[in-house]
Amino acid sequence: MADRRRINGPGGSTLPPVYDETESDAASLRQRAPDAIRPLYLKTGVTPSASGSAYLEIEPREGKHGSGMKLACTVHGPRSLPRSAPFSPYMVLSTHVKFAPFATKQRRGYLRDSSEKDLSTLLETALRGAMIADRWPKSGVDVVVTIIEGESTRQDAVERRVEEWDAMNVLGGCITVASAAIADAGIDCVDTVSGGVAALVADKNGGELSMVLDPVALEHESVLAACCVAYLPNRDEVTNLWFKGQLPSTGTHNYQTLVAKAVQASRGVHGLISASLSEVIENSQG
Repeated sequence: MADRRRINGPGGSTLPPVYDETESDAASLRQRAPDAIRPLYLKTGVTPSASGSAYLEIEPREGKHGSGMKLACTVHGPRSLPRSAPFSPYMVLSTHVKFAPFATKQRRGYLRDSSEKDLSTLLETALRGAMIADRWPKSGVDVVVTIIEGESTRQDAVERRVEEWDAMNVLGGCITVASAAIADAGIDCVDTVSGGVAALVADKNGGELSMVLDPVALEHESVLAACCVAYLPNRDEVTNLWFKGQLPSTGTHNYQTLVAKAVQASRGVHGLISASLSEVIENSQG
């Protein structure tokens, strides 16, 4: 009599599946202009139970096997702090950035690691400079960003060790989606902050250096330096700046030029946020 509580294997021998080799992701080079950013999709109000929410999707990079980036953000508050909390004349901001376990090729844990904690700290600094905190005394706001899909999903990203450069794009996306969610929650801000990334890359053929907006590390032979800024376009202020890498000592490429390119990228992203919020206002009035 067969044991019904046990899943029996096949009677005969089996062979592991063999998959055809796919074209390397590194073969697809950047095809868009150096000053062009990838198309974005932004929608607010995706989580009715939260005070404010937003969803951001970045188009995959050029190539057949490209993968984009998908982020979701929820804002809870402002709400009163516990009685045991000390009095604060300003609003207490708490940010939480977490990769979904299935977001990257290497499965993530359920607890935040050091990189996710660093992204949370950088996001808090970027948002704090835009929010009017003194209008909500002894109140707290929780901003939770979940990376549903990251760009480091292919084997080339692991072999070439480009995750550190992909973190720049992740932070820029977190700033953008969190800013839209805060606006959807109706929290007062001096301006809508947006994230932009620029990088100094080397050409594969001649080794020529060039600065590009919205860089994808797998589209370039090497990335020498990258910069991510959180920018307020109407006030012309930078609330946070993250620079990584080393610039060459000779040449026309310098630190100020790279920061200006990152600001230019953030201006392009800010237009998307304004268009999305304007669409929500028109739909509510109609």
